[in-house]
Parts: sequence; C-alpha cells; structure tokens
Amino acid sequence: MASNKSNKKKQRKKPARRGAFWGIFLICVVAFLAAIGGGLWIAERSLVQPLAVAPDGLRMDVEPGSNLSRVLNRLESQEVLRSPRIIRLYARIKEQSSIHPGEYIIPAGSNAMDLVARLHRGDVTSYRVTIVEGWTFRQALEQVRAAERITSTEAGDSVSAAASALGISGNPEGWIFPDTYVYRSGTAEIELLRQAYERMQNILQAEWEGREQGLPYQTPYDALIMASMVEKETGAPWERDEIAGVFVRRLDKGMRLQTDPTVIYGMGEAYNGNLRRADLRKATPYNTYMVGGMPPTPIALPGREAIHAALHPKEGDALYFVAKGDGSHHFSATLAEHNRAVREYQLKRRTDYRSSPVQPDEAEQH
Repeated sequence: MASNKSNKKKQRKKPARRGAFWGIFLICVVAFLAAIGGGLWIAERSLVQPLAVAPDGLRMDVEPGSNLSRVLNRLESQEVLRSPRIIRLYARIKEQSSIHPGEYIIPAGSNAMDLVARLHRGDVTSYRVTIVEGWTFRQALEQVRAAERITSTEAGDSVSAAASALGISGNPEGWIFPDTYVYRSGTAEIELLRQAYERMQNILQAEWEGREQGLPYQTPYDALIMASMVEKETGAPWERDEIAGVFVRRLDKGMRLQTDPTVIYGMGEAYNGNLRRADLRKATPYNTYMVGGMPPTPIALPGREAIHAALHPKEGDALYFVAKGDGSHHFSATLAEHNRAVREYQLKRRTDYRSSPVQPDEAEQH
C-alpha cells in the first residue's frame, strides 16, 4: 500500500513540471519573436530613416579603391548614418555592394537605400567647362586649369608642357576642339585637353575625307590653318564659307591674304588691342601682308563650321571683304569696289560699330 501511495505522488508532480516547461518555452518564444521584431524594426529604421545631412545635401568623395564598408564606416563616424552592418547586409542581398569612385552629392531626405543605390550606379557629380571658338591654345589651357574641381598637374604648367604631354611636336595651336566638356571631380587638366585634342583629330579627318576637290591644301593641317583664319575673321556663321572662298581665290591667284588676325597673332603679347599701319609692315612669319601663302600654323581654335567652310569654300568672284560694323562684311570683286566699301564702312564708322553680329538674346534687349 505504501508503494502505491508513492507512485501516486510521483504522478501528481509530472503535470506541474510540464506546465513549467511550457511556460518557459512560451517565454523564450515570445522573447525570440520580440528580438526578431526589434531587430527588424532596427533594420527598417536604419534603412529608411533619412540620413543626417544638411539641407543643401552632403558632398562626399569616394576615392579609387574604396569599398562600401569603408564608406559606410566613415559616414557612421561622421554621424550621418547608423548600423553600417545592417546596410552592408542589405546591399549584399540587393547585389549592390560594388561602388564607383568619384564625387557624390547626397540630397537631403535620402536614406541608406538611396545611398547604396547611388553608389552602386555611380551617380557621381559632373562638371562642365567650355572652350570657345576662336580662342588660342593658351586661353583654352588657362580655362581648363581654372575650372571647378579640376586637378592641375605639371603636364599643364605651360603650353609647351601640355603640347609635349599630348604628343604634339611644335606649336600646338589649333589642335584643341572648342566645345563644352563634361568631367568628374579630380580630372586632370591634361586628360580633358586630351579629349579635346582627340576630338579635333577625328573631326578634322572626317571633314577632310569629304572635302571639295581642287583646294590649295596638301594636308589636313593646311585646312586647319585656313579654318583658324576663317574663325577669327567672322562671327557670322553664314559668312564662313564666303570668307574661305575669298582666301582660296587669293591663294590661287598668288595674292597675299592680308588678314589682320594673322598679324595680331604674330605680335603676341606686344598687341595692345590697337593694330597700327606700322604693325602691318613688321615682318613676322604670321604677317600675311608681308609674307605670301598661309601662316605656318593655325592662329586660333576653329570650330567644326569653320573647318567645314575651309573645305567647302563658296564659289564666286569676291577677292576682298571689309567689316561693315554690324558683325557682317561687304564683299568685293575689284579693288575699286573694295576701296569704296572701306571709305563707307571704315573711314566713317557707325557709332554702334561692332565686330560680331547681334545675338538673339541681345536683340531682345533692344
């Protein structure tokens, strides 16, 4: 009988132990789910919460060789974001762990997911610099070196240094194509100039292959020289081929070109903005009043329209032209007609005399 009572006591204790077990189990499950829920909440908050950036955004440089972990750790140290490990895990799941170097502007209101996507796409900030038609190589070099976020190097210290770095022997005048160029922060000035140099080579060759026959040029470089003179002689696009026609006919007839821009270029720094008769009598390789044929090198950076005009000169009988003071020119076939035009347009200059035509935005102001 004593044995039966002992067994009954043992049987009564088992349900109590089972209840305690399930209670502890439920507590663990709840705690586990709470931990997961809390973790998910933290993860979600780390990914969707706006980054701590100024109202005008955050400028950030990513150096070549940097990885996402390094960038996120740096931003965490700057208190821009939290939980970089969670963000790295998110990037790995989204297959966006690879990033591109460059300068980034992170807009206000962006979150970690936006940041990861931007770095992965390589949405770096771009800048622009414009090289103007008719400028000299030196002016283009100075413009590029002064451009925002451009890196200056020894290769761009001088015109001769830049020419050497580009592989140009002698005077590099004319070999930079004038245009607006887009670049990234940290781009070296010589790399941007190399783009402009290669572009000029490609455009000149393409135009040369489609040139008119019977022109007084032996090489594409001769056409580049002519184009530079056309570029400097007129700001009116519709006159370029007519200017080229005058120059070509004068060369064919053995006449001197007698164009002021070549004289000015040959004077260099001695030119003070006033071209005198005495300057026209000073012998330099570029004085086309004194020397026959074309100058030895281009005198400026010609645009594509000027190059095209040099290779497709307008037919006609004009051998002279004179500025009218409104940006255009009067063309003459005879010296007598030309002298009359000089008296009309140059000796009796209009009060609003200008060497370039009125642009559309200027016309609206008048």
